[in-house]
Amino acid sequence: MSKKVITNELIEKKMISYGFGEVDSHDEDHVRKVVCKHYDLEITDDWSSDCDHYIYEETTADGYSVWVSTYEQNKVCVSENIFYYDNDLADEFKTAVYDNDHSDVKIYVDDIHDDNYWLQDAIRDLYVELVEVYNEKATDELQDEGYELQQD
Repeated sequence: MSKKVITNELIEKKMISYGFGEVDSHDEDHVRKVVCKHYDLEITDDWSSDCDHYIYEETTADGYSVWVSTYEQNKVCVSENIFYYDNDLADEFKTAVYDNDHSDVKIYVDDIHDDNYWLQDAIRDLYVELVEVYNEKATDELQDEGYELQQD
């Protein structure tokens, strides 16, 4: 009796069924849609009081740009919510997603266009984390179906 072995092709087939196939991973629109669907996330550039988090650029009195990341639109703490550089905004975005526990998350970002590198980085990081989760799920499901991991 030959044993059934888990192959990359079998895992890829499962990953495609979850929406995480290799080919789709290169499509930025697909990546954003999958991440938004998984986290029940809406990213908007329409300011409203019902957002769970706000990330936006402001200008100081002397003309410098700073970035604000806050959960409360009317409560900004300079030492905690103001960023001189936008390098940390991807982490701020991901934290806002994680903090809302997969339940109808709405995040305001004043620049959601394709050239917003920190937002693209954050979404890509979330996607990569989800790929790892779903890859493990695929392996577990295949093992439940009687397949075995290949021994090296």
